[in-house]
Amino acid sequence: MPIRLRNTLLLLVLITISACSGYEKALKSKDINYKLAKANEFYDKKQWQHANSLYESLIPVMKNTRNYEPMYYRYAYSFYNMKDYLSASYHFKNYLDFFPTSKEAEEVEFMYGLCLYRMSPKPSLEQTNTEKAMEALQSFINTHPNSKRLEEANKYIDECRGKLEEKDASAAKLYYNIGQFKAASISYKQVMRNFPESARSDYYQYMVVRSWYKYANESIREKQEERYAAALNAYKELVDGYPNSKYLRDAEKYYTLANNSINKIRNEHK
Repeated sequence: MPIRLRNTLLLLVLITISACSGYEKALKSKDINYKLAKANEFYDKKQWQHANSLYESLIPVMKNTRNYEPMYYRYAYSFYNMKDYLSASYHFKNYLDFFPTSKEAEEVEFMYGLCLYRMSPKPSLEQTNTEKAMEALQSFINTHPNSKRLEEANKYIDECRGKLEEKDASAAKLYYNIGQFKAASISYKQVMRNFPESARSDYYQYMVVRSWYKYANESIREKQEERYAAALNAYKELVDGYPNSKYLRDAEKYYTLANNSINKIRNEHK
């Protein structure tokens, strides 16, 4: 090994040992002020784990002191910076309960919602945290209507809403793909009710048309006419609600097929 590289590695080892020994010394110390100073030092150096452990050891003895609030603020942030969003959300919420009039309260309330947003999973998974994030962020917006963080909070809410919509739309699509066409039509309608401002509303209505047509086509003869009629009504809703939809031309094919099927059924009964 080259001498220069060996010396560099040796220096890194010594620095690591020195840092660890400083941490261990602070952790074992009975001097509260020294321990707090070291915790803040580690925090400022972005050594989150060391800072977090020292802050945690100080909590029992720091309560009701003037330094408790700024310490707890950093304690909560240390979890966030370690990407432990569950613990961070818990401690940001605690901070708000402990210090509701703090000058940091607005920021911390936003951070609480942001932690929940960070825990929001991909759309295919259970979305409890997504819903909690939307609720917390909307509460923040309502409580702080003039906050500089409003745009960011609204952006996160929109992203969360998009996940919920994608999950519901995927469920409707699954019903359609496995041939459960009545369930698909109901589900697509529910997506439209839940997300009335969606940019994909015309697509969902188009899928209602297709679902009713497919459902009618596979029904027993006695039920077909009323179900084809439901497809026709769904098409009219698409035309009336979305006159410029790119799905109109394709939907018109199902309208024509359904109308022809109804005429054929009626002619058979003459």
